[in-house]
Amino acid sequence: MRNMSYFCIVKLKGYIIKLLTMCLISLNISGIRAANNAGTASSEHDSIRISLLTCSPGSEVYSLYGHTAIRYTDYGKGIDAVVNYGVFSFNKPFFILRFIFGITDYEMGIVPYEYFKLEYGEEGRSVVQQELNLSAEEKAAIRDAIELNYQPQNRTYRYNYFYDNCTTRARDILINNMQRIVSFPGKEKRYPSYRELIHSFNEDYPWARFGNDILLGFNADRSTSVSEHQFLPFLLKEDFDSAVITNSDGTTQPLVVQSSVIVDCPSVGADGGFPLRPLQCAWIIFFVVAIITFIEALKRTKLWLFDTIMMVFVGCLGIVVFMMLFSEHPATSTNLQVLLLNPLPLFFVYRVAKNACRHKADKFWNWSMLPVALFFIGGFFQQYAEGMYVLALSLLVRSVWNIIYQKKYLSA
Repeated sequence: MRNMSYFCIVKLKGYIIKLLTMCLISLNISGIRAANNAGTASSEHDSIRISLLTCSPGSEVYSLYGHTAIRYTDYGKGIDAVVNYGVFSFNKPFFILRFIFGITDYEMGIVPYEYFKLEYGEEGRSVVQQELNLSAEEKAAIRDAIELNYQPQNRTYRYNYFYDNCTTRARDILINNMQRIVSFPGKEKRYPSYRELIHSFNEDYPWARFGNDILLGFNADRSTSVSEHQFLPFLLKEDFDSAVITNSDGTTQPLVVQSSVIVDCPSVGADGGFPLRPLQCAWIIFFVVAIITFIEALKRTKLWLFDTIMMVFVGCLGIVVFMMLFSEHPATSTNLQVLLLNPLPLFFVYRVAKNACRHKADKFWNWSMLPVALFFIGGFFQQYAEGMYVLALSLLVRSVWNIIYQKKYLSA
């Protein structure tokens, strides 16, 4: 995501820029604290502006879904900073393993606005700003919450792709610190599933979609609520556009005062990548299986090496799927694709190959059809990754042929 997911990052380029950025961050934080101590939120000249920033998708896997941040500006104090909940590092020990098991920690970061704007401009990613319609008291509360959240002991949080990410964190610190009620009129009570929502953003990246779908279980196929579907940056942006604030006297106001494009770049198109889609690769595997099986039937022989390769291939893929069953990601804990992709073939591959070389039957093939059959039944409850049905059909063909071959030509 960057993670399955994986879609929010701040990249610092060069030692000098890093040093300059850290200095500016210190000035920004000091400025926020000074503003906090200098006066009340109801000052006569309210110069604070707080905005939601929505960044367009990038070309990297972790940035396919966009990014969300908060812009805090105090013109009176000369502060212009961006609050970002998507800071992580690939260099941390066991990052990939920690991500697989859902124990990846992200951090809150604050960078100068001009640096943020320059960074996304260099990446060719547009940024939309939505200035929020906040009272002086609400601005002060959000400012205090940001300062408290930025304390060293509070910056780190346990990232979750669907439920706790850079977008949901930004939304919560804004809405949860408003005294007035924010509502989203005209919105449906139920939305498409998590899987369907991310499909709308990775349509042009079939292998990224395949990677997501192969790891997600049937919990990702349930409908989402209004708040749940806001884990995606552009869906939160759309909801903010139509959101209203209910005042204490019952009157309403729009949540967003004005929207503007602060970084305007052409849309990032999908790169070339691998020329074949997962479904096309699955059909290639099926035709290879069909041709080899047909040749074996004509010659009344058995190519044991081919089944060995297939068992190792399925078993290795199955290790990843099986490991995700123990992940802290709630959407991966029950994945029916493990019926087809699991490590069990690796435990039997040596014995099966040995018996095939000795022209002896192996009971592995007798029960190998059961999980495949259960896999097809499971398709009524879970949406599988692209090409999985074709792969299941390939394995079914091999199981049926091995059972027939053993009964006709081999001894038990």
